[in-house]
Amino acid sequence: MQASREWSPPGGTLGEILDETRRRLATIGKVGAGKVGAGAVSAGAPRRPALSEALRGPQVAVIAEVKRRSPSKGLLNDGLNAGLQASAFQAGGACAISVLTEPTYFGGSSDDLRAVRAATSLPVLRKDFHLEEGQLHQALSEGASAVLLIARALPPERLPALMEAARALDLEVVVEVRTEWELERALDAGAGIVGVNSRDLETLDVDERVPARLIPLIPSGVVAVWESGVRDAADMRRAADHGADAVLVGSALSRSKDPAAHLRTLTGVSRLGRHG
Repeated sequence: MQASREWSPPGGTLGEILDETRRRLATIGKVGAGKVGAGAVSAGAPRRPALSEALRGPQVAVIAEVKRRSPSKGLLNDGLNAGLQASAFQAGGACAISVLTEPTYFGGSSDDLRAVRAATSLPVLRKDFHLEEGQLHQALSEGASAVLLIARALPPERLPALMEAARALDLEVVVEVRTEWELERALDAGAGIVGVNSRDLETLDVDERVPARLIPLIPSGVVAVWESGVRDAADMRRAADHGADAVLVGSALSRSKDPAAHLRTLTGVSRLGRHG
């Protein structure tokens, strides 16, 4: 965990993923992605329900993730059909769908997000390593309702800049944090949804004490999401006990032979809320 209040470029797995993302963006080109997004806006593309509204029900909401593989666990689901997976998630009671679109480390794609958008009426979160405004335009053109911004991945001045760019496109933002300083940065920038990741993306270690410590610090007017490490109803109750409004579940559902049935075991946990 980074205790310092000075930002430094990430190392470890996260640093490698960001380097690969920059290479990919250089190949794609910023201008093309921007034009695609602008076209979607001018065409009046239909939008999904707001993610923040979907996560504020009386029960702890489940954001179910379409995830093919991960750096920590390798291949999760050989031959995954993103659209069918999203349909199963909705049938099982998910409140939103997260789609990993990063191709090299997670095996995702824009096609996965488009397939999910076509298959479900739920809000769709584009989960990728967003570094540039062009990626936000791309997310919009693919039908995302919201995008993930990882505080550790972004210099302090870039986080509010990308948040403002997303708002201009009518995209909601989930800001992912793991330290008190990152949480402070997210709140200062006006984050409406904050995700606290149990997993350190640099080392890939999981420490469930991190969301247990940080989620109670998130103001009640901000949606708090517990990310990583949720597998069963006991994990859901633990997240609720610490004030989570929602959880994001990826690997456990991706590996499940019956994701709809697995999801039903996670729903129904009352949201207890937070003070402040």
